Formats: sequence, structure tokens, C-alpha cells
Amino acid sequence: MNDSTELTRAAHNEVAARETGGSAQQVTRTTPPVDVFEDSRGITLYADLPGVPREKLDVRVQDGNLTIEAEAVIPMPSGLRLQHGEVRHPHFRRAFTLSPDFDVSRIDAQLRDGVLRLTIPRREEAKPRRIEVRVD
Repeated sequence: MNDSTELTRAAHNEVAARETGGSAQQVTRTTPPVDVFEDSRGITLYADLPGVPREKLDVRVQDGNLTIEAEAVIPMPSGLRLQHGEVRHPHFRRAFTLSPDFDVSRIDAQLRDGVLRLTIPRREEAKPRRIEVRVD
């Protein structure tokens, strides 16, 4: 698995705005911290996505690339007015290149307490196997 992450500005919003005659809205995308564990069965990836509800989470696999995009939702209590805000609606993005050894059709994704867990199993033919050695 190859990690291709970076902090980016959403340039596609600028292009879309030019094409439609609208104004461009700058979106800063933050790279979420990720832990990856690997064993003979596959890999398990944990991504920290605080404040992200399931409906604002997009996990995609296409052409061997795994992409995680999300938007945190920070509720504003009624009757209060924001005086100072450092975190408005943060956008997260992280991308990985997956080895063909992994079975992307069987990825399991779970979001709990702001942590996304992806389990990506190894293809059966790519799993390590023990070779019995005979003595002649």
C-alpha cells in the first residue's frame, strides 16, 4: 500500500466555478492521521475523523486507489453566537494506492466515535502459505 497524502486546496471548486460563472469557494482539506496494521489476512486501517457523521463520509476504491473524503459537522447550540472559530467545517482527504494482493470487493468499513476502521482482506492466492519440504 502506498500513501499519497497531502494538504490541498480544492482546485476543482475553482474550475467548476469558472465553468458555471459562479464564485469559487476555497476548501482546505486536512490529512487525517491514519494507523495501518498488516498481517497475513490483510490490512486494517484506522483513520481519525472527529465530528464526521456517516452521511458526510465517502470511501471509494477505483483502479487500485483507495480514497477517503469526509466533512466534519460541528453543531452550533441554539441561542449562542460564534465569537471565535478556528475549526469551521473541516474537510478531510486521504488517498492510498492498494496492491493487487488485496481483495477490494470485500472491504469492510465501520465508523465509530470519530474513527473509521477499514478492513481490507488479502486475496486467497496472495496469502502466505507454508511449503512442506520433503527429505529424499
